[in-house]
This record gives sequence, C-alpha cells and structure tokens, in this order.
Amino acid sequence: MASRTNRRGAVPQAPDGPRRRRLPMRLLLPLLVLAALMAMLMLRGYVHSEILADHRVRPAAASDQVPEQILKGGPVIDARSGRTQSLEVPDRRLVLTFDDGPDPEWTPKVLDVLKKYDAHAVFFVTGTMASRHPDLVRRMVEEGHEVGLHTFNHPDLSYQSKKRIDWELSQNQLAISGAAGIRTSLFRPPYSSFAAAMDNESWPVTEYIGSRGYITVVNNTDSEDWRKPGVEEIIRKATPKGRDGAIVLMHDSGGDRHQTVEALNRFLPQMQERGYEFDNLTEALGAPSAHSQVTGVDLWKGKAWVFLVQASDNITAVLVVGLSIIGFLVISRFVLMLVLSGAHARRVRKRGFSWGPPVTEPVSVLVPAYNEAKCIENTVRSLMASEHPIEILVIDDGSTDGTARIVEGMGLPNVRVIRQLNAGKPAALNRGLTNARYDIVVMMDGDTVFEPATVRELVQPFGDPRVGAVAGNAKVGNRDSLIGAWQHIEYVMGFNLDRRMYDMLRCMPTIPGAVGAFRRTALERVGGMSEDTLAEDTDITMAMHRDGWRVVYAEKARAWTEAPETVQQLWSQRYRWSYGTMQAIWKHRRALVERGPSGRFGRVGLPLVSLFMVLAPLLAPLIDVFLLYGLIFGPTQKTIVAWLGVLAIQAVCAAYAFRLDGERMTHLISLPLQQILYRQLMYVVLLQSWITALTGGRLRWQKLRRTGVVEAPGGPIPRQRVSDADDRRPVG
Repeated sequence: MASRTNRRGAVPQAPDGPRRRRLPMRLLLPLLVLAALMAMLMLRGYVHSEILADHRVRPAAASDQVPEQILKGGPVIDARSGRTQSLEVPDRRLVLTFDDGPDPEWTPKVLDVLKKYDAHAVFFVTGTMASRHPDLVRRMVEEGHEVGLHTFNHPDLSYQSKKRIDWELSQNQLAISGAAGIRTSLFRPPYSSFAAAMDNESWPVTEYIGSRGYITVVNNTDSEDWRKPGVEEIIRKATPKGRDGAIVLMHDSGGDRHQTVEALNRFLPQMQERGYEFDNLTEALGAPSAHSQVTGVDLWKGKAWVFLVQASDNITAVLVVGLSIIGFLVISRFVLMLVLSGAHARRVRKRGFSWGPPVTEPVSVLVPAYNEAKCIENTVRSLMASEHPIEILVIDDGSTDGTARIVEGMGLPNVRVIRQLNAGKPAALNRGLTNARYDIVVMMDGDTVFEPATVRELVQPFGDPRVGAVAGNAKVGNRDSLIGAWQHIEYVMGFNLDRRMYDMLRCMPTIPGAVGAFRRTALERVGGMSEDTLAEDTDITMAMHRDGWRVVYAEKARAWTEAPETVQQLWSQRYRWSYGTMQAIWKHRRALVERGPSGRFGRVGLPLVSLFMVLAPLLAPLIDVFLLYGLIFGPTQKTIVAWLGVLAIQAVCAAYAFRLDGERMTHLISLPLQQILYRQLMYVVLLQSWITALTGGRLRWQKLRRTGVVEAPGGPIPRQRVSDADDRRPVG
C-alpha cells in the first residue's frame, strides 16, 4: 500500500532558478559525529601505542665511531652545540631515575616513598603515559622532582628518521607542557644502558639529540627491577660501590612494581644512614634546573592536547560501556527469540490446538490505495481467490493514475470502490471502516497479494473473544535481487521471529500494514486509526494493548509484498518506520505509570520495544566500529573471532527462523554480506530518525516506484513487469 499524508501546510517552492543544494543538518550531523568519533578512536590508538608503534630493538653494533671519552665517561652526555662532554655524579650523591611512567597504580606509591624520605628523583616519562595521566606529572614537578623525555611511543630511535625523532621529542614535550606547564632539557633514549654500551648506531642519534638542545642521561647502576628478581637483589644491584655517586635505573611502570616500591622503602633509609643524598640530576651536578616554564600559545597547545587525550579516553570508555550494553541486548534478544519463538511454534502447532470456535462468518477487507494502478489488479484478484467469504472495499485516496477506474472496470462481485479526496492512509482506513458490513476487518496494502488461505488463517484467532487484533506473516515477494534477499532475511528473522516472541510476552508492538486483522468493536473503542504518527499500524497496536485486547500472530496467514528495490526506496521506507515508531512510543508513554492492561503494556512492552527496536539498533554500530578498529590496530585475531561469534549467533537464529517458516536456507548465503553492508544503511536511517526527532524536523514525502511483479506462490495472477507506481514515503 502506498500511503500518503495530507499536503496541507506544505512550504511553497522557490521560483525556478539556480539553487545551491545544502546538506541537511540531519545528514550533516551524523557525518560530523562519525568523523569526531573516528578521530577520537584514532587519537586513543595513537596515545595507547596502537598506531605508529615500533617495537623493534636493534642488536649491539660496533663502537669504533664513538668517541673514547664517551665510552669511558659518565652517564650524563652533553652533545649540545657540537660539544662532546660526559659528566659523573659526585660522591655520596644518588640520582634515582624511573622510566616508562607515569603509571596510575605504581607511580603514586613511588612518589609517596620518596616524599616519606625527603628524596628527589628524575622521572623519564613517555608521551603516551604523560598524556593519559597528567596529574601525576604535575605532582612530580610540584614535589621537586625532575621530569625528562623518554620519547612519545618508546621506539628504538636508531631505527627512526630524523623527522620521526623530532616528532617523538616534540610530542613528548607537548604532553609534559600540557600536564605541568614546563619544558625539560633531559632525555633518555629507550632501551639505553651504560655509556660504555654506546655504539655506531646509537651515537649518531645522541649527537642529533644534542643538536636539538637536549642532555642525554643514561645510567651507571642498573637495579634490574624489571626482571622482578626480589627485593634484596634489587637493593644489591642499586647500591654503588664505596662512596661513588651514581645514576640508578628503576621503573615505575610496565607491570607489577611492588618489588620496586618495597625495595625503595628499605634502600632509601639505608643509604641515607651511610651519608648519601637523593637529589634530582641538576641538584646533584650543581647545574641550573632542567625545567623551564611554558607560556602563551605553547602552553595552550599542550593543555589542548591533554584535554583531547583525556576526552578520547573518556569517550572510548563510554563506547566500551555502550558496546557491553549492545552485546547484552543482542544476546538477550537472540536468547528470547529462540526460546519464546520455539514455545510459540510448539503451542500453535500442537495437535488439537484452536483459538476457539472456528470463525466462518464473512469479513470485510479494506484496501486503501493511492496511485496503485500497476499493482491493484493483482491485489484484488488475489483476494477473489480467497477461501473465506469476504467483501472487498478499495478506498481510493485521491489517486491520479486511474486506480479506481481499473477496479471498477474489473466488474467483480463483492468489490466496492470508495472514492475520497486525498487525506492519507489513516483517513482512508477509517472511511473504509465506516462502510464495512462485518465485525471483523482485514487491512492490507495495495501492493500486496494474499494466498487463498490467508484471510481464513488470519481471522481464526478471533474465536478467542479476548483477541482484538491479529498480525499476519508478511513475506518478501521480490527476493531475487541482492537487496531483496537481504530484506527477505530481515522479514523472516527480524520481523516474524520477533512477532512470535512478542506474542508470547503479550506485547506485540505492530500489526503490519501489509496483512492484519482487527475486531471492529475494538477499533471503535480506541477511536479508529490515528493520524498522530507516521506509523499508524504501530500506533493502533499499542492503543489496543492499552485497552486490554490481546494481539496475536498467525503464522499461516501469509501475504506477499513488494519490498523496495533500490537503496533510496529502502531508505525512505525505513526512515518512516523508525521515526513513526519513536512517535508511537512517545505518544503512549503514559502507559508506564498507568494501571491495568495499559500499565502492563507500558512496563513490559514499551521498555522491550524501546530497547530492542530503538536503543539496540542505535548502539549496534559500535560492533562494527570496534571491528574496523580492531582489524586495523589490533588485536586483529581476537577481533575477528569475536565478530564471527556474533555472526554465528545471528546465523543460528536466522536458520531457526527459516526452518519455522519453511523457507529455503540458500538465501542465508548472503547473511555475512548483509551484516557488513545492509546493517550500515539501517544504522544511518535510525540515527537520522533520532536527529529528526531531537531537532524537531519534519518529514517530506516522495514517490516510491513499484513494479507490480509480486504474486502469491501458485496464485492465479500472471506475472507482469511494470513500473512507475506512485507511492508516498517520507525521506529526509
């Protein structure tokens, strides 16, 4: 059925002439959100060393090109301004250095121990960690410690170009500037050791670092705490010989550092009793501070960087929570569908099952039609083959293509044509309702065909006087194309399996416009079809639940409808459905606090519909976002396994749904491609509907082309290939 709204109040078009087409805000906003989201994920990947990370470590090389005074000198190397100078730490001075931090768990404990014993140290921080934990860098500086660069991503610089080295230094400085408002002139290369270990690969890097204004600090006492050899061994290795001064290498990050913290608690008082002082580097050397204040643009650039990194981490944390929620919702929905749809099938297929006394009295079939010249003859002739006594009312809603004349020209008995000015589908259905002769009313779309048994199967549940409406089994007739096959999977799995589940839960949200039946008295009690929403079928179904009527699903009442054949048509249809569903949920929101049948539906049906039909599809793109992120940045294998696991669950549900409906499994071959491509379109449509609702946007209506090729399997209607049927559907 091609539905159409009243065009009153439409905005007049501007005079003909050149116009610049602007991207609608409801399209522009999702694109901006997606771009910002991807930018945040990329930033997080960079800061967490998932992007541009280089974990290669060069083996030792010859050292014949390294000056002898460097190889035999101290652990502080000054190569600034072309100098080649090495410095030793004075006797009874110890410079504790901590690499790879700051770590949110262990760095505060290290700082607490240093503060306890009034000791200073040097922390060589990486840009990644400093960006993520700026408060710890700030605390280091405030408590009198010095901070040095340890690169941004911790690569072996002997493998890197000068451009990459500059990048590592500048990004490291940017993080420190944003965290503590300072710059530092101290640098320690990753994977460095003693000065005597300098070789022909690392020395040129040291020279270049010096030319950029940095002092390179290695060590001459390695505690080897990274090996976790035990507290006693860490203390033994950290203790210099005699009265020698030393630069001691330790770590405050990179794993469990409880041995380091415990060793410090014992090492500091022991060495202080021996007359040692624990200073930062410039204090020990009697040199000016390595820190300088950052002001102006550089300071704000650093603060902006830290803010963005914090935002990316927070946004990612929210996304992970969202991913957990969608994972729970998806699994819950699948479990509910499998369990409850199976229970539904066993109940209605049980030998001797009946809804009540057989329903044999005639029924009225309402066919609202707007410009359905290409489809209406097939529709009416399929009804004439019905096994159940019916009257057919074709309500012509102001068609301009001769739809009414075609039906009248068929000269069929029990077929009446009712003409009205265009007023929309709800008005057409209400007009048909006032002219119907019988108490049971079947509603169908003008582009749908019924099987001979459809009406009979559809009305049998009315043998139960509590039943007010019945949903039929809508099938995709034009499933030969790829997009048709995708919709076929969606109809069988996503709609009909859902209806079995909602039937068991007594909160079915929608009677499909293509095939549904109503008790006339029930319709009149709720005021007939409403024009309040774009999803009149969902609106009326919710109203009947609230009025206390049962709404059930008749699996054998099959109707064959023509699904959209292009992406634009599909977009238009689903945009209307999703936006109309949101309108219906909002309209019936008072059911949440009401009593009786309305309250039951409000506290059971509305939350389920909101979770499974609105929230879950909105969050579902996170699965694909993290899939893409994981494929590119890792862990690739775990990402693929997780995605295949979700796909396997969906495949099981789809196969079960196809088995229940007696459909051929061959169509499920396209399921993986549907998950990759088709779902993305549905995501964007739903997001656009959300934005339209939040921004108060109004939907326009456009013509949806029909072909009229659909007929019921084995039906009497010859297949015709036609085009250009007029159907009105909303788009953005």
